[in-house]
Amino acid sequence: MALQCGIVGLPNVGKSTLFNALSSAKAEAANFPFCTIEPNVGVVTVPDHRLQVLEKLVNPNRVLPTVIEFVDIAGLVKGASKGEGLGNKFLANIREVDAIVHVVRCFKDDNVVHVAGGVDPVFDKEVIDSELQLKDLESVEKKIQRIEKIAKSGEAKAKRDLEILNNFKKCLLEGKNARALDVDKEEIEAVRDLHLLTIKPVLYVANVDESSILTGNQYVEQLKESIKDENAEIIVLCAAIESQIAEFDDMEEKAMFLSEYGLEESGLNKLIAGAYSLLDLITYFTAGVQEVRAWTIKKGWKAPQAAGVIHTDFERGFIKAEVIKLKDYEQFKSEAACRENGKIAIEGKEYIVHDGDIMHFRFNV
Repeated sequence: MALQCGIVGLPNVGKSTLFNALSSAKAEAANFPFCTIEPNVGVVTVPDHRLQVLEKLVNPNRVLPTVIEFVDIAGLVKGASKGEGLGNKFLANIREVDAIVHVVRCFKDDNVVHVAGGVDPVFDKEVIDSELQLKDLESVEKKIQRIEKIAKSGEAKAKRDLEILNNFKKCLLEGKNARALDVDKEEIEAVRDLHLLTIKPVLYVANVDESSILTGNQYVEQLKESIKDENAEIIVLCAAIESQIAEFDDMEEKAMFLSEYGLEESGLNKLIAGAYSLLDLITYFTAGVQEVRAWTIKKGWKAPQAAGVIHTDFERGFIKAEVIKLKDYEQFKSEAACRENGKIAIEGKEYIVHDGDIMHFRFNV
């Protein structure tokens, strides 16, 4: 289940620079390099050192990491919700993604013109928020109109849905994103068909200058303050530095370049990992001579659901799962040695898969 993230931002905030850095970045696991599906969609591996550990232990024919898709969504200007610029295309594209990566300019540069005339990350954020909120408000109001008559007839579900929709409408009218509402599963179901834009999880990227990469700056603090009540995360990176890092093929040279800036890992790695975890996803592994592979699942999934990611027959005919912890695999060096030392657990249908589990499924259909 590949995660798709839409990269959004106003003009001249560094969005395209960041996407281009992703486009040319050499994946940590070279078996799956970055590729382009469409001109504005790219696939890149999720960095995971555990794959390298397993590769050394198993020596498989191939290694397949889990991946994430980034979509460079262009066309947002003020008035996008009314179709200004490429607004309709922008909003259609963002509706399709699982999560939003919102790039915000947090640097001054007289050579890079700001659309608003000056650097103001809170203003930038609010422009995009407002356009998405207006589109969501339009969707909510249309559904309210559809079910009001049904609710007046006394149908319990329609009355409940109408109450939920009015709560979302009130939130949006107050200039808040739908994700700011504290909602339960029933309330989410009432608006699921609307595919609300502002309910999607968001990762804010504060794009800073080189001198602020380690400490941040006043613009970053302003952005953090503005999102403190949102269910959102923020990472700080310098897109200009990331463009340079992406040019290195040699990992040692890349590490040396990072160390010159006092960095242990690239901002892109943090972005990829942060986006991957944004939707509460975890990774489990299968390991054999043919291949070592990472599989993406939702946190809290049980063994049969995890097996179904490989093939639906695995879930339908699930019998049991053999589970090895990575630390045990590292200690005993092979699956056979883990078995001899009692380090393979036999788990049934109620087993909740943990991040990093190495699994082998038994099934019958």
